[in-house]
Amino acid sequence: MVVGDFAIDLDTVVIGSGPGGYVAAIRAAEMGQKVTVIEREFIGGVCLNVGCIPSKALISAGHRYQEALDGSVFGVQSKGATLDFGVTQDWKQHQVVEKLTGGVSMLFKKHKIDAIMGDAFLKDDHSLRVMQKDSAQTYNFNNLIIATGSRPIEIPGFKFGDHVLDSTGGLNLKTVPKEFIVIGGGYIGSELASAYANLGAHVTILEGTDSILPNFEKDMVQLVLKSFKSRNIDVITNAMAKDSKPVDGGVEVTYTVDGKEQTIKADDVMVTVGRRPNTNDMGLEIAGVEMTDRGLIKVDNQGRTNKPNIYAIGDVVAGAALAHKASYEGKIAAEAISGKASAVDYKAMPAVCYTDPELATTGMTVKEAKDQGIDAKASKFPFAANGRALSLANTDGFVRIVTNADNTIIGAQVAGPGASDLISELTLAVESGMNAEDLALTIHPHPTLSEAIMDDAEVALGLPINI
Repeated sequence: MVVGDFAIDLDTVVIGSGPGGYVAAIRAAEMGQKVTVIEREFIGGVCLNVGCIPSKALISAGHRYQEALDGSVFGVQSKGATLDFGVTQDWKQHQVVEKLTGGVSMLFKKHKIDAIMGDAFLKDDHSLRVMQKDSAQTYNFNNLIIATGSRPIEIPGFKFGDHVLDSTGGLNLKTVPKEFIVIGGGYIGSELASAYANLGAHVTILEGTDSILPNFEKDMVQLVLKSFKSRNIDVITNAMAKDSKPVDGGVEVTYTVDGKEQTIKADDVMVTVGRRPNTNDMGLEIAGVEMTDRGLIKVDNQGRTNKPNIYAIGDVVAGAALAHKASYEGKIAAEAISGKASAVDYKAMPAVCYTDPELATTGMTVKEAKDQGIDAKASKFPFAANGRALSLANTDGFVRIVTNADNTIIGAQVAGPGASDLISELTLAVESGMNAEDLALTIHPHPTLSEAIMDDAEVALGLPINI
């Protein structure tokens, strides 16, 4: 039963404890603010619990399984390798997810951050009400950071249920499906398609446009498509999913290609066509916070809304829905509340897709640069000429550096082994305005994948050594 209550005064309140919210809370506490976090579901948010982290755990498990099945290229012969997916899921949950979420809770205690579980609803621009199962409490706040993240989009004909899954359901399957359909070939769909294929499933991706992974350049995507073809993943493009129905303990999906209707059966279907911001039903309109017609919150370069004491970060504001973007914006907002002149700078925002091979990009592509009138060129170095890649038997892919007329590095892309880690050095180069010569003159250890960056910088200078 909800009863009347007396408002409790708070200083800085953060709604949401995902990679944006918990980072904002900790930085605010480090700045001397007394912080309270309000979380609806679980500490750590989507990323730690049912997103970035558990998906990478399944991807790693798939790689280990494939290595156990076939190490013949190294002369390693193994027989009878099997997968106990229950053990895999137990490890993912208890040894990966819970350790990280437990770590966040410990950090909250370390920084004397209070956590309140419940749904937050704004009453005005200085107060909110937290709704719990059988009670509610009003709180006044000095400053508020909204970090409520996003949720999967449910499309007509595919109501989430037993065999029709969102990404959360896809991560928590009890068994590896023999036949698995993925609707949507973006980051999430392609990563989990890759993971489940490595775990033993036959996967079909239905993509509504003419290509998967539209945020990456075509030659990078071609490497993934080549890998998919060799690993039991069928990609059907220009395919519009129409309907699903239960059949024989699984699901039947109807889709159209070029106006022709077709059906396909599977054990499970996962819908990953995008996400929408969690900004509805929380009183933003009542508080007078301005939003776009897409439900995104309008903010300035410090994350501040039209209400000077209310900030928003992460998936609820414009830009890519990336965990590290949310964390970055969280630090900026927390510092802005403390009066610092911090402001966002998206000059080099890296993005990674953990497919086989991994894809990573930062800064501008050549096309993006030329569209802005910049005289840009691309320099490319193949992993086939990298000693470490050869010793890993993993040579598909390349490093590409984008430079302007002065050889300043303005962007980069990596496709291949270690792309998710290599992109950080290149992001630093873009962010710092380094010249290709800076990278070329930086001594890289041998033999490493990172040497490909140095080698590519030499290509950009017209002085290649290893190709």
